[in-house]
Amino acid sequence: MTILPIATIGHPELRIRASEVDPSEIKSPEIQTFIDDLVETMRHANGAGLAATQVLRHQRICAVEVNKNPRYPYKPQVPLTILINPRLTPLDDDMFENNEGCLSVPGFRGNVWRHTSIRVEAYDRNGSKIDEIIRGMTACTYQHEVDHLDGLLFMDKVKDSKTFTTWESFDKFHHHDFVIRVKDLVAKFGS
Repeated sequence: MTILPIATIGHPELRIRASEVDPSEIKSPEIQTFIDDLVETMRHANGAGLAATQVLRHQRICAVEVNKNPRYPYKPQVPLTILINPRLTPLDDDMFENNEGCLSVPGFRGNVWRHTSIRVEAYDRNGSKIDEIIRGMTACTYQHEVDHLDGLLFMDKVKDSKTFTTWESFDKFHHHDFVIRVKDLVAKFGS
């Protein structure tokens, strides 16, 4: 497996909308090797997710996993999930103001409103269809990764620029209150 370079904000290719993957190609050695590399890169960087566009591949593939992640100790555990050609549909108007960071925006965070209940339709890495309801903090993580596939960064969705902070300032001034809100969200949805 290969650790791929992660593009950072300002790289023009982060703004390109990724193309659909032909479902008949999902099991190909090329796609499978890329998925392995994407997962390895995400884990190496301690990410909660990583989208193909972040490693300059413009296909609608992303990975999500939270397993005792040191960058996000407050996030609930999420088993490794590969989403190919994901479609997310909000199920209601319930929203959560999530404080987000990103491997493509190193050292920086900001608040983004995310839906707390979404329907996820996609293919997994075996070409099987996924059709699930995802709720809570995990729904926020999925939305963040799929935004990348549309050429969006979390910064594009921050409504109040006063919420921008460095990771250091977040840890010092905002972490405690945010973790309380996350725990309430996780208690509400179990995820």
